[in-house]
Amino acid sequence: MKQLRLKVLTGLFLVAGILSWGAARLWDSVGTLPSVPIAAPIVLAVIAVVLTATALSIRTRLKAQRERRPGAKGVEPLMAARAVVFGQASALVAALVAGMYGGTGVFLLGSLDVPARRDQALYAAFSVAAGIAVIAAALFLERVCKLPEDDDKNHTAAA
Repeated sequence: MKQLRLKVLTGLFLVAGILSWGAARLWDSVGTLPSVPIAAPIVLAVIAVVLTATALSIRTRLKAQRERRPGAKGVEPLMAARAVVFGQASALVAALVAGMYGGTGVFLLGSLDVPARRDQALYAAFSVAAGIAVIAAALFLERVCKLPEDDDKNHTAAA
């Protein structure tokens, strides 16, 4: 399984933001811009909390296992792999969603004098912040579940 690359997530965020900003401009010139749902930052924040809790739980269990505490529950490799896949998928989606709401929020900055648009810009800003929290939690989870490097790969075989 490949590691998440911050460059890829940043690229997804920027591309989604630019496309969303352009779409918001076009949509606003044709009709009414769809609103940013108030649930967007809440859902992203819940995902960030779940990822963080999972990472902390796995880290605690791995630490107890390394210290050989009596009764310590180990971490099943398949469960750790599933957690990492969930984290990676969440980070990719969060980068796209945060970019989308970021582009919409940048568009809405031009009309902060309208109370409804100001609220939408605020919801968009909270969505971007929650999306960044999801990405940070996913990277933390990935770091917790990373296996130590295999020493055999670093040494050449002597013949």
